Amino acid sequence: MTTQPGYDALAEAYEEAFPDGYASSLERRAVALLADEISASGLAGPVVDVGCGTGHVTADLAAAGLDVVGVDPSSGMLEIARRSHPDIRFVAADAALDGLDDDRTLVGLLARFSLIHVPPDDVPEVVLGWARRLQPGARVVVAFQCADDPGDRVIEFDHRVARAWRWHADAMADVLAAAGIVERWRLVAQPDDVHRFAECHLGLQVQAAVQPRRGPHPS
Repeated sequence: MTTQPGYDALAEAYEEAFPDGYASSLERRAVALLADEISASGLAGPVVDVGCGTGHVTADLAAAGLDVVGVDPSSGMLEIARRSHPDIRFVAADAALDGLDDDRTLVGLLARFSLIHVPPDDVPEVVLGWARRLQPGARVVVAFQCADDPGDRVIEFDHRVARAWRWHADAMADVLAAAGIVERWRLVAQPDDVHRFAECHLGLQVQAAVQPRRGPHPS
């Protein structure tokens, strides 16, 4: 799906609203935990920030000593990212990493509020693509707005920029597990004055010797 026009138009406003890339302390801690786990894993290789936006979170991963590349489909967001962080590599690519020309296997992947814009029927194929690029033992964090009722595995909502879907945390974990990317922890923040919906961060690890298999239908 095309999200670029909306994010291009709002890139400067987004930078003004989120000058460090975070909307909460929980988001910051989840990213720091991912960096710590990758560093402690002993794995060597690159990390990808999927939907990196203006690049500030990518820069935090780099500051933690990781070999990181930010990817985003929005040229407006990438322009700010490259201007703000000229020493970091940023690539125009979508959530499926189409456009990322890098044959190295990944040791980590961060996807903060980027899978929400992928049509639910396409998400299993996207995460299978991730699994093919990730080393066994690699660490992954996926963040998204939550659906509250377990009976509502996926719900479309009125995102201001592009079509978007909320996922129940169990449903998202199931789709990732079907690709061999298995949940290790989750952090859930309830709605507040700033956030309309609960938000979830799933911390995951790629299983060794697990072949990606057909996962459950998300709906």
